[in-house]
Amino acid sequence: MPGDGLFLLREPMFPIFLKLESRPCLVVGAGPIAEGKIQGLVGEGASIKVVAPEATATVRQWAATGVIQWEQRSFESSDLDGKFLVIVATSSREVNTRVFTEAHAKGILCNAVDDPENCDFYYPAIVKRGDLQIAISTAGQSPALAQRIRQELEQQFGPEYEAWVAELGEQRKELTATHVDPEARKRVLHELASRRSFEARTAQQGGGN
Repeated sequence: MPGDGLFLLREPMFPIFLKLESRPCLVVGAGPIAEGKIQGLVGEGASIKVVAPEATATVRQWAATGVIQWEQRSFESSDLDGKFLVIVATSSREVNTRVFTEAHAKGILCNAVDDPENCDFYYPAIVKRGDLQIAISTAGQSPALAQRIRQELEQQFGPEYEAWVAELGEQRKELTATHVDPEARKRVLHELASRRSFEARTAQQGGGN
């Protein structure tokens, strides 16, 4: 029954992969947890500003070499100006709430680490094989379950998928450049991406070793 507290309505989540190359991103906090989030943004080519009174040795090194911009102070509202994305990684719920509230008012996506109520989005557990990415999310309900499923998928989709996906991309470009009937091209592309084709490719490579 609705009155027994067992039925909770949750906001729907829209799965999406964002391009962050050169996008201005803000990270509030520079401790060990923030360091991991910063590293992820660096790997995606984002333009990163970090605001925190203290920082780990690694974050300091990144700042010293120009990988990121670090300002050694507390968060200010003006830090949000022009930002595309905000990550809050502090131990203060008050700071998390303040940053999230101000970011939300300005239409900026914000994630407060381990604070689901102050998040516009969640970090998924990811299986990455080159351009193939499989993201798993429980909307913050059970990161442990997401991690378990990630480990299972890593066994199912091994490192060999990276080269295969790259090959499929080249084959798609070649077919797209031809004047093949669209429906015929679609059938060929689906056949190339089938498990049968993958297994045949794997067997061929195994036989050549």
